[in-house]
Amino acid sequence: MFKLEKTSSYTKARTGILTTDHGTIQTPIFMPVGTVGSVKAVNQDDLANKVQAQIILGNTYHLYLRPGNDIMKDAGGLHSFMRWDRPILTDSGGYQIFSLSDNRKLEEKGATFKSHLDGSKHLFTPENVVDTQRVLGSDIMMILDECPPYPADRSYVEESMGLTHRWAKRGRDAFLDSSPLYGHRQLQFGIVQGGTHKELRKESSEFMASLDFEGLAIGGLSVGEPTDLLYEITDFNTDHLPEEKPRYLMGVGTPANLLQCVARGVDMFDCVMPTRNARNGMIFTRNGKINLRNAKWKHHHKALDAGFPSDLCQSYKMSYLHHLFKANELLGLELASKQNLTFYLWLMKTARQKIQDDTFGTWFEQMSETVDQKI
Repeated sequence: MFKLEKTSSYTKARTGILTTDHGTIQTPIFMPVGTVGSVKAVNQDDLANKVQAQIILGNTYHLYLRPGNDIMKDAGGLHSFMRWDRPILTDSGGYQIFSLSDNRKLEEKGATFKSHLDGSKHLFTPENVVDTQRVLGSDIMMILDECPPYPADRSYVEESMGLTHRWAKRGRDAFLDSSPLYGHRQLQFGIVQGGTHKELRKESSEFMASLDFEGLAIGGLSVGEPTDLLYEITDFNTDHLPEEKPRYLMGVGTPANLLQCVARGVDMFDCVMPTRNARNGMIFTRNGKINLRNAKWKHHHKALDAGFPSDLCQSYKMSYLHHLFKANELLGLELASKQNLTFYLWLMKTARQKIQDDTFGTWFEQMSETVDQKI
């Protein structure tokens, strides 16, 4: 299922292959976010052939509310529904429920919440989120967890972690007691919590490992803590995760974040940043960040980077891209979104190559600075 290939001599960076029934995933990898069954502004053909996404992410909370389990089951699951034949990971919706702090109630049985669409009341339990993800048919499903805010009292974080652990045991039992609906294997990942408290992170890592999930995620980070603390806790956390299981850092992040966390032993990432920032006119490149709305590009009648593998960098004048965003043309959103996703996937592919030829340790620090600068 997961084969660890090589670990960097000078960092904890590693390469591996995660095998699913919809294809293999070469790690480290970034997963474009397709929350409601669509990666915003990018069609599935371009996502596969131009962006070259190996796996995408969908969200149980959003897909449960709309279109709903009945329609999804009638359609044959999310792969068939959205016409995507590569791997899909589905988040359980725990983070979305966390975001609804004024409209949800957490209890031992599960999380009761009001829909952001129509205010209707719903209950997610560790068991029924497994059921919903069976209906979705994702290759990798996540357990239901509680994501505590930052900052939070240690006592609250510890209590929250305990609830996540009890939910994890119930979710694992529900997974093992049920079967896939569409003839392909599904995997289940646990989620480590513990906030920024190292002793809790260690405890949570050991507990989640004891349940023998197919992979483990680091949750509860990228929720407002300083970047240095994100790196410190990630570095600590990977020291306490099994080497033979894939490690997924949820909701992270910038290109520099990805490189720094690959160096700390993380295999998988997701984040809305590349597409969200693209829709606001910011693109990421191997030379730094660019604001396409900036007047400096108005008279720049050259392509951005003829050597980079994306339509935006190879084919279009910067003056034209600037014009598209000033004119609010939808094509601008499409091109910028494809550029950012192509760049994120290129960055992970290059990191993988550097790890394999053992030059990652001398490359990633400089690259982290370069991709974070403004052009």
